[in-house]
Amino acid sequence: MTATTQDRNTPFKDGELIVVPVAAGVKIPAGTIVVANASGFGAPGATATTLAYLGMADAAIDNSAGADGAVGVPVRRGKAFKFANDGTDPVTQASLGRPCFIVDNQTVAKTNGTNTRSQAGIVVAVDADGVWVL
Repeated sequence: MTATTQDRNTPFKDGELIVVPVAAGVKIPAGTIVVANASGFGAPGATATTLAYLGMADAAIDNSAGADGAVGVPVRRGKAFKFANDGTDPVTQASLGRPCFIVDNQTVAKTNGTNTRSQAGIVVAVDADGVWVL
């Protein structure tokens, strides 16, 4: 392909709500952290270094008996979501504007846990009962 010199009608999506094919053998509860695993399938947030944060599950999906991609999970993106703050490695006000890291499907931490956790998103606020992650 070569670069165009003409106007182009480029398709687009807003990206706020996407449907992600789900990994085999997993359940994703509504309102929890959704990640892409190393194979590119949706999975629940967990402590691992091979995950890419996608957003929040907009509905519960059960693919515990299905193959990779047998079902899709709607994932809400582009918003700040309030997740639980890890008690042993808590996100603090000093983390504002900085990355936080996935502990499980509802919890984030301040650090990567000595290179054991994948990055969630950026901390936009810290409340007494949770961390707002964009």
